[in-house]
Amino acid sequence: MLELLPSGADHVVAMKVSGRVTAPDLQVAIDAIEATKKTQPRISLYAEIDEMRWMTFTAFLRDLGYGLTQIGDLNRYYRAAVLSDKHWVRHLTRLENHLFKSMEIRTFTHRHKPDALEWVAHLPSPPASRRTGA
Repeated sequence: MLELLPSGADHVVAMKVSGRVTAPDLQVAIDAIEATKKTQPRISLYAEIDEMRWMTFTAFLRDLGYGLTQIGDLNRYYRAAVLSDKHWVRHLTRLENHLFKSMEIRTFTHRHKPDALEWVAHLPSPPASRRTGA
C-alpha cells in the first residue's frame, strides 16, 4: 500500500509505503510527482518505509519504467528524505545517493522524523540552465 501524506511544502511529494505495493499504488505516487513537476521547477521526495513487505511484479515494472523516463529529467529532483529504521533501506539509500548525483538522498530514523521533514522542505534553487556557451 502506498498513501500520500501532507508534505508541508509545495515542492515536496510525501508518501508512506507499507505492506504490499501494487501497480495502482505506485501510479498514485507517479501522478503526484508529475503534478508537482508541472507547478514546481524542482521537487523533493519524502518516503516513510518500514512495513513494506513486497512489491508486485507489475509494480516493479512500472517503477522501473517510470525511473527510466526520468533519467533525462534528473536535474528536476532536489532531495529525497527516506524515513526508516530498517538497515536494508539505509544501505539501498546510500547506493542510490552515489548513483544519482544530481539529487541528495538521506535516510533518517523514526526518532528524527522532524529533522527529515525540515531537511526535505528546504527550498531548492531553480535547475541549472542547459545553455551552451557562445
